[in-house]
Amino acid sequence: MDRQTFPASPTDSDRLDLLRQAVPYIRRFQDKAFVVKLGGRVVEDMERLHDLSEEVALCHEVGIRLAVVHGGGLQATRLSEKLGIQPRIIQGRRVTDDAVLDIAKMVYAGKINIEILSCLRRRGVPSVGLSGVDGNIILAQRRAAQRLVDEQTGQEEWVDFGHVGDVVDVDVRLLELLLQNRYVPVIACLGADAEGNVYNINADTVASEIAVHLKAEKYINMTDVDGIYQDPARPETRISRLTASQAREQLQSKSLSAGMLPKVVSLLRVVEQGVRSAHVISGLKRNSLLSEVFTDSGVGTMIVRDD
Repeated sequence: MDRQTFPASPTDSDRLDLLRQAVPYIRRFQDKAFVVKLGGRVVEDMERLHDLSEEVALCHEVGIRLAVVHGGGLQATRLSEKLGIQPRIIQGRRVTDDAVLDIAKMVYAGKINIEILSCLRRRGVPSVGLSGVDGNIILAQRRAAQRLVDEQTGQEEWVDFGHVGDVVDVDVRLLELLLQNRYVPVIACLGADAEGNVYNINADTVASEIAVHLKAEKYINMTDVDGIYQDPARPETRISRLTASQAREQLQSKSLSAGMLPKVVSLLRVVEQGVRSAHVISGLKRNSLLSEVFTDSGVGTMIVRDD
């Protein structure tokens, strides 16, 4: 029977409209590098990870070159507690002694990295698991002791973060080689110094530094929030798009909530160092990556260069 006998359903029509909307973006982003950072809550949900790998596969299929960076603090905390090691986190930074560093190696460069690779392989995406130690990608140095207020005790004290590192330099030659040959590198947030001492490094820092050094088209931070809000209690106040100048004005006006300030500072820094656009979106919602990349409205917050 002739298929024209059956009218297209609204769902089919919507899909065609979305496809038409996506085509210019597919052309624009072909052969461009994206750095996608997966937060701890994103990688702990295997069902979401399988869905997300499908989204990555589609981006890969249309010619976008993706590098994935992940953390895994929640999983590291759970394993620590199972082993009878009480994690100590001060101002969002994990104090990393010898035992905690061993756990970070097992969880970040082991369990989580392999689970992401497994999901990508299921979708037919050629991927390579790495940490910042591989290929000297992340040159780090041990973080110096700092005088901070312990949020649990309220007491000011000198804090030695142990094997926590700060990024000194980034060498992306290995990543460029993999991207040029259509592999998706999956990078755990570890680095090392010139003597081979391994350090636990904040995943946001690793991802943003890699994005800058790759001269990426986009840096996409997939976290547990939908974007940047003027008022987090009011969903309608989500900011969809800001230029770098507008983002600076937001910071100077102090109109953003305290929780949103560091997100804006982080995204703005990436853009000011040469990445064309930086995004924060929810990694917990299906199709969020595709919607942010291939639709006009997006689903999160995008900060773009002034040009």
